[in-house]
Amino acid sequence: MQAARRLGCKQVAVLVDPDKATPHHLSQLLELAQRSAVDYFFVGGSLVMRNTLDTCLLFLKQHSTIPCVLFPGSVLQISKHADALLLLSLISGRNPEMLIGQHVIAAPYLRASGLEVISTGYMVIDGGAPTTVSYISGSSPIPADKSDIAACTAMAGDMLGLKTTYLDAGSGAKIAVSEAMITAVNQHISTPLIVGGGIRTPEKAYASGQAGADIIVIGNRLEQEPTLLPDIVDAVRQSQQTPEY
Repeated sequence: MQAARRLGCKQVAVLVDPDKATPHHLSQLLELAQRSAVDYFFVGGSLVMRNTLDTCLLFLKQHSTIPCVLFPGSVLQISKHADALLLLSLISGRNPEMLIGQHVIAAPYLRASGLEVISTGYMVIDGGAPTTVSYISGSSPIPADKSDIAACTAMAGDMLGLKTTYLDAGSGAKIAVSEAMITAVNQHISTPLIVGGGIRTPEKAYASGQAGADIIVIGNRLEQEPTLLPDIVDAVRQSQQTPEY
Protein backbone atom coordinates (compact mmCIF):
# COMPACT_ATOMS: atom_id res chain seq x y z
CA MET A 1 0.00 0.00 0.00
CA GLN A 2 2.74 2.44 0.96
CA ALA A 3 4.78 1.65 -2.17
CA ALA A 4 1.73 2.22 -4.37
CA ARG A 5 1.13 5.63 -2.76
CA ARG A 6 4.74 6.66 -3.35
CA LEU A 7 4.41 5.72 -7.01
CA GLY A 8 1.05 7.47 -7.37
CA CYS A 9 -0.74 4.22 -8.21
CA LYS A 10 -4.46 4.02 -7.47
CA GLN A 11 -5.76 0.67 -6.22
CA VAL A 12 -9.10 -1.09 -5.85
CA ALA A 13 -10.32 -3.30 -3.01
CA VAL A 14 -13.46 -5.41 -3.24
CA LEU A 15 -15.24 -5.70 0.10
CA VAL A 16 -16.60 -9.19 0.71
CA ASP A 17 -19.09 -9.79 3.53
CA PRO A 18 -18.87 -13.50 4.49
CA ASP A 19 -22.54 -13.51 5.49
CA LYS A 20 -23.63 -12.49 2.00
CA ALA A 21 -21.00 -14.33 -0.03
CA THR A 22 -22.86 -17.21 -1.66
CA PRO A 23 -20.78 -19.58 -3.81
CA HIS A 24 -22.46 -18.26 -6.97
CA HIS A 25 -21.80 -14.63 -6.09
CA LEU A 26 -18.21 -15.36 -5.06
CA SER A 27 -17.50 -17.27 -8.27
CA GLN A 28 -18.82 -14.44 -10.42
CA LEU A 29 -16.97 -11.84 -8.36
CA LEU A 30 -13.71 -13.79 -8.54
CA GLU A 31 -13.86 -14.07 -12.31
CA LEU A 32 -14.51 -10.35 -12.71
CA ALA A 33 -11.92 -9.38 -10.08
CA GLN A 34 -9.16 -11.39 -11.73
CA ARG A 35 -10.04 -10.14 -15.20
CA SER A 36 -9.98 -6.56 -13.91
CA ALA A 37 -6.77 -7.02 -11.89
CA VAL A 38 -8.32 -5.97 -8.58
CA ASP A 39 -5.63 -5.30 -5.97
CA TYR A 40 -7.23 -6.63 -2.76
CA PHE A 41 -10.16 -8.45 -1.27
CA PHE A 42 -11.20 -6.86 2.04
CA VAL A 43 -13.04 -9.59 3.94
CA GLY A 44 -15.27 -8.97 6.95
CA GLY A 45 -18.22 -7.00 8.24
CA SER A 46 -19.57 -5.19 11.27
CA LEU A 47 -21.44 -8.35 12.22
CA VAL A 48 -20.75 -11.89 11.03
CA MET A 49 -23.82 -13.93 11.89
CA ARG A 50 -22.74 -17.20 10.31
CA ASN A 51 -19.49 -19.13 10.82
CA THR A 52 -18.36 -18.62 7.24
CA LEU A 53 -15.24 -16.43 7.51
CA ASP A 54 -12.74 -19.28 7.05
CA THR A 55 -14.82 -20.88 4.30
CA CYS A 56 -15.02 -17.59 2.42
CA LEU A 57 -11.28 -16.94 2.74
CA LEU A 58 -10.35 -20.45 1.65
CA PHE A 59 -12.55 -20.15 -1.42
CA LEU A 60 -10.94 -16.85 -2.39
CA LYS A 61 -7.41 -18.16 -1.78
CA GLN A 62 -7.99 -21.38 -3.70
CA HIS A 63 -9.33 -19.63 -6.78
CA SER A 64 -7.23 -16.47 -7.05
CA THR A 65 -3.90 -14.87 -6.18
CA ILE A 66 -5.45 -11.57 -5.09
CA PRO A 67 -4.36 -10.75 -1.50
CA CYS A 68 -7.06 -11.24 1.13
CA VAL A 69 -7.05 -8.60 3.86
CA LEU A 70 -9.24 -8.96 6.93
CA PHE A 71 -11.50 -5.98 7.61
CA PRO A 72 -12.68 -7.10 11.06
CA GLY A 73 -15.72 -5.85 12.91
CA SER A 74 -14.55 -7.50 16.14
CA VAL A 75 -11.78 -9.64 17.65
CA LEU A 76 -13.79 -12.69 16.63
CA GLN A 77 -13.01 -12.01 12.97
CA ILE A 78 -9.43 -13.27 12.89
CA SER A 79 -8.35 -16.04 10.54
CA LYS A 80 -4.96 -17.53 9.69
CA HIS A 81 -6.17 -18.04 6.11
CA ALA A 82 -5.91 -14.33 5.28
CA ASP A 83 -2.76 -12.54 4.13
CA ALA A 84 -3.09 -9.44 6.29
CA LEU A 85 -5.38 -7.65 8.70
CA LEU A 86 -6.41 -4.02 9.03
CA LEU A 87 -6.07 -3.35 12.76
CA LEU A 88 -8.77 -0.70 13.00
CA SER A 89 -8.56 1.99 15.65
CA LEU A 90 -11.75 4.07 15.57
CA ILE A 91 -10.05 7.46 15.86
CA SER A 92 -13.19 9.35 14.79
CA GLY A 93 -14.99 8.18 17.96
CA ARG A 94 -14.37 8.39 21.68
CA ASN A 95 -15.06 4.81 22.71
CA PRO A 96 -11.87 3.48 24.37
CA GLU A 97 -12.78 -0.11 23.50
CA MET A 98 -12.67 0.74 19.80
CA LEU A 99 -9.55 2.86 20.16
CA ILE A 100 -7.38 0.34 22.05
CA GLY A 101 -9.42 -1.97 24.31
CA GLN A 102 -10.30 -4.67 21.79
CA HIS A 103 -6.79 -4.46 20.36
CA VAL A 104 -5.28 -5.48 23.71
CA ILE A 105 -7.47 -8.58 23.74
CA ALA A 106 -6.58 -9.46 20.16
CA ALA A 107 -2.85 -8.72 20.36
CA PRO A 108 -1.62 -12.21 21.48
CA TYR A 109 -3.70 -13.92 18.81
CA LEU A 110 -2.53 -11.55 16.10
CA ARG A 111 1.12 -11.94 17.09
CA ALA A 112 0.79 -15.72 16.90
CA SER A 113 -1.23 -15.71 13.68
CA GLY A 114 1.60 -14.73 11.36
CA LEU A 115 -0.69 -12.21 9.63
CA GLU A 116 0.69 -8.91 8.39
CA VAL A 117 -0.94 -6.40 10.74
CA ILE A 118 -1.64 -2.96 9.26
CA SER A 119 -2.49 -0.38 11.93
CA THR A 120 -5.32 1.73 10.55
CA GLY A 121 -6.84 5.00 11.65
CA TYR A 122 -10.50 4.21 11.01
CA MET A 123 -12.80 7.20 10.55
CA VAL A 124 -16.56 6.87 10.14
CA ILE A 125 -18.02 9.69 8.05
CA ASP A 126 -21.73 10.51 7.94
CA GLY A 127 -23.08 8.87 4.80
CA GLY A 128 -26.69 9.91 5.27
CA ALA A 129 -27.76 6.66 6.92
CA PRO A 130 -27.12 5.03 10.33
CA THR A 131 -24.26 2.53 10.32
CA THR A 132 -23.77 -0.64 12.31
CA VAL A 133 -20.33 0.47 13.50
CA SER A 134 -21.72 3.74 14.90
CA TYR A 135 -24.47 1.86 16.73
CA ILE A 136 -22.16 -0.79 18.18
CA SER A 137 -19.40 1.65 19.13
CA GLY A 138 -21.75 4.29 20.50
CA SER A 139 -19.85 6.88 18.49
CA SER A 140 -21.20 9.56 16.19
CA PRO A 141 -19.75 9.83 12.68
CA ILE A 142 -17.86 12.92 11.57
CA PRO A 143 -20.34 15.24 9.78
CA ALA A 144 -20.00 15.04 6.00
CA ASP A 145 -19.30 18.78 5.69
CA LYS A 146 -16.62 18.97 8.40
CA SER A 147 -13.50 18.41 6.33
CA ASP A 148 -11.38 20.30 8.88
CA ILE A 149 -12.33 17.88 11.67
CA ALA A 150 -11.58 14.91 9.42
CA ALA A 151 -8.22 16.38 8.40
CA CYS A 152 -7.13 17.07 11.99
CA THR A 153 -8.28 13.61 13.12
CA ALA A 154 -6.36 11.93 10.31
CA MET A 155 -3.32 14.11 11.02
CA ALA A 156 -3.33 12.97 14.65
CA GLY A 157 -3.50 9.32 13.58
CA ASP A 158 -0.65 9.87 11.14
CA MET A 159 1.54 11.46 13.82
CA LEU A 160 0.72 8.60 16.21
CA GLY A 161 2.31 6.26 13.69
CA LEU A 162 -0.73 4.52 12.21
CA LYS A 163 0.19 2.97 8.86
CA THR A 164 -2.93 3.91 6.92
CA THR A 165 -6.10 6.01 7.15
CA TYR A 166 -9.58 4.74 6.23
CA LEU A 167 -12.49 7.12 5.54
CA ASP A 168 -15.69 5.07 5.56
CA ALA A 169 -19.20 6.36 4.90
CA GLY A 170 -20.44 2.92 5.87
CA SER A 171 -22.25 0.02 4.28
CA GLY A 172 -25.35 1.20 2.46
CA ALA A 173 -24.35 4.87 2.63
CA LYS A 174 -26.62 7.20 0.71
CA ILE A 175 -23.76 9.59 0.00
CA ALA A 176 -20.07 8.85 -0.36
CA VAL A 177 -17.24 10.75 1.30
CA SER A 178 -16.94 14.07 -0.52
CA GLU A 179 -14.01 14.94 -2.75
CA ALA A 180 -13.41 18.02 -0.58
CA MET A 181 -12.93 15.88 2.52
CA ILE A 182 -10.74 13.36 0.70
CA THR A 183 -8.50 16.15 -0.55
CA ALA A 184 -8.30 17.81 2.88
CA VAL A 185 -7.32 14.56 4.58
CA ASN A 186 -4.87 13.53 1.86
CA GLN A 187 -3.01 16.83 2.16
CA HIS A 188 -2.32 16.25 5.86
CA ILE A 189 -1.16 12.63 5.97
CA SER A 190 1.84 10.74 4.65
CA THR A 191 0.27 7.28 4.70
CA PRO A 192 -2.08 5.53 2.23
CA LEU A 193 -5.65 6.80 2.22
CA ILE A 194 -8.45 4.24 1.87
CA VAL A 195 -11.96 5.47 1.01
CA GLY A 196 -15.17 3.44 0.92
CA GLY A 197 -18.91 3.54 1.37
CA GLY A 198 -21.48 4.82 -1.10
CA ILE A 199 -19.22 4.60 -4.18
CA ARG A 200 -21.71 3.27 -6.73
CA THR A 201 -20.51 4.51 -10.12
CA PRO A 202 -17.28 4.64 -12.12
CA GLU A 203 -17.61 8.42 -12.14
CA LYS A 204 -17.62 8.59 -8.33
CA ALA A 205 -14.71 6.16 -8.12
CA TYR A 206 -12.75 8.32 -10.57
CA ALA A 207 -13.54 11.50 -8.62
CA SER A 208 -12.46 9.91 -5.33
CA GLY A 209 -9.16 8.85 -6.86
CA GLN A 210 -8.57 12.27 -8.36
CA ALA A 211 -9.29 13.86 -4.98
CA GLY A 212 -6.53 11.87 -3.31
CA ALA A 213 -7.79 8.41 -2.34
CA ASP A 214 -5.11 5.76 -2.82
CA ILE A 215 -7.42 2.75 -2.42
CA ILE A 216 -11.09 2.76 -3.44
CA VAL A 217 -13.27 0.18 -1.69
CA ILE A 218 -16.35 -1.19 -3.48
CA GLY A 219 -18.82 -3.37 -1.60
CA ASN A 220 -22.61 -3.14 -1.60
CA ARG A 221 -22.82 -1.97 -5.21
CA LEU A 222 -21.25 -5.21 -6.41
CA GLU A 223 -23.78 -7.29 -4.49
CA GLN A 224 -26.43 -5.70 -6.68
CA GLU A 225 -24.49 -5.39 -9.95
CA PRO A 226 -21.15 -7.27 -9.95
CA THR A 227 -20.62 -6.69 -13.70
CA LEU A 228 -19.97 -3.02 -12.91
CA LEU A 229 -16.57 -3.94 -11.40
CA PRO A 230 -14.43 -3.71 -14.59
CA ASP A 231 -15.72 -0.21 -15.34
CA ILE A 232 -15.03 0.93 -11.77
CA VAL A 233 -11.50 -0.48 -11.86
CA ASP A 234 -10.82 1.25 -15.19
CA ALA A 235 -12.06 4.55 -13.75
CA VAL A 236 -9.81 4.23 -10.70
CA ARG A 237 -6.76 3.47 -12.88
CA GLN A 238 -7.53 6.50 -15.04
CA SER A 239 -7.76 8.72 -11.96
CA GLN A 240 -4.04 8.34 -11.31
CA GLN A 241 -3.24 10.12 -14.55
CA THR A 242 -2.61 13.85 -14.42
CA PRO A 243 -5.62 15.62 -15.93
CA GLU A 244 -5.03 17.69 -19.03
CA TYR A 245 -6.03 21.35 -19.07
